[in-house]
Amino acid sequence: MESPLEHGSEDHWVWNEHDKSCDVCLHGQESNRLCLAYFRPQYTSGTAAVRGTKVLNNGRYYWELELPLVISGTTIMFGVATKKARLNAHLHRNLLWRDPHIWSLSHDGAIFHGGKWAHYTEPFQDSVATTLGVLFDGIEGTLTFYKDGVCLGVAFKDLHKINENIYPIIASTAGVTYKLSLKKRDFGSLQERCRAVLLSQLKGPKVPKTDLGRLVLVPTPSLPVAIRNYLNESIAKTGVRAERFNDFD
Repeated sequence: MESPLEHGSEDHWVWNEHDKSCDVCLHGQESNRLCLAYFRPQYTSGTAAVRGTKVLNNGRYYWELELPLVISGTTIMFGVATKKARLNAHLHRNLLWRDPHIWSLSHDGAIFHGGKWAHYTEPFQDSVATTLGVLFDGIEGTLTFYKDGVCLGVAFKDLHKINENIYPIIASTAGVTYKLSLKKRDFGSLQERCRAVLLSQLKGPKVPKTDLGRLVLVPTPSLPVAIRNYLNESIAKTGVRAERFNDFD
């Protein structure tokens, strides 16, 4: 089964270490840095949340979360939010439910926004590992969820009308761990799609950002400087694997 944005570009956002509850710990190494979110590792006394670093407006994005085997607690929720959304509550309550700045799905199968809720899907099964997919379409203004690769349908509409920046968000009252395992984005233009194809041909070890001026495709055609600079813009952001070459201008 083809996943959403299968032919899109790999995305590289992470959970924001500066935009979270103090009861959320972030971990990861190298490319997985800040992709693991540990909720209440010592104890649980309320609701905690963390936002992602990605601004979702005006684009199409898909990401997947690997959920723990045991789902416990009164609230485990996933969705999108603005900067105005709360990230912490001292009581066990649906933090994302009442907030008008959050659009979310709960593990009990309901969707929530601004104090209103509706049945959306069957509750997630306890003691069963689950992969939750989130598809945000900033062009159509929709938010769609996937469960183990199966589309659950559009949960929210009109998100393209929101004037504030929108970010990924997760929240929990339980001491659980989420892993951000897949991140994809749609291409904004044919030019961007062509750059992704060229970058996919890069090989070799990772090169420090200070050496980015010495990166080019393998084999090494005589590319115009403007094209090389355009490729390096993406390399600087993603740390793509590349190979050094002898300068030629």
